Amino acid sequence: MSSALVVTISDSAAAGDREDLSGPEVRGMLESAGFSVVSVEIVPDDRDKIEAVLRFAADTRRVPLVVTTGGTGLSPRDMTPEATLAVCDRQVPGLSELMRQEGLRSTRRAALSRGVSGIRASTLIINLPGSLKGVRESLGAVLPILPHAVETLGRASANCGE
Repeated sequence: MSSALVVTISDSAAAGDREDLSGPEVRGMLESAGFSVVSVEIVPDDRDKIEAVLRFAADTRRVPLVVTTGGTGLSPRDMTPEATLAVCDRQVPGLSELMRQEGLRSTRRAALSRGVSGIRASTLIINLPGSLKGVRESLGAVLPILPHAVETLGRASANCGE
């Protein structure tokens, strides 16, 4: 069983002004898929703090999967994609494309999500929207392939085509 970390990115949830609903939803979906969620953390929409938690998860905790929720929209405080790209060594654009494609089935606004996916060392980092609906649709779209993705990160040659 692979472990995962969930990070909710929200000024209001970090300040205690709003209950975090998205993080627990991500946790439940991951656990239902067989992942062991080590924790759900909440950080404000602050690029430096987001980068720090992602680096710590990959470099120190060595968590194979980090799923963020929130901060992927167009508002000036939405900096999750920039923070994620700053810490990643490689991008995994197909995951983000698949999530947006799924979201477009129910709303054109899914095209406004700027979430990215990438790899730092042997940690896969995926950005989800902050809404419950966005979490369910986006994570639901990629969840079936995440165990394989995480498994291949630790191997020199994954033989993915077999």
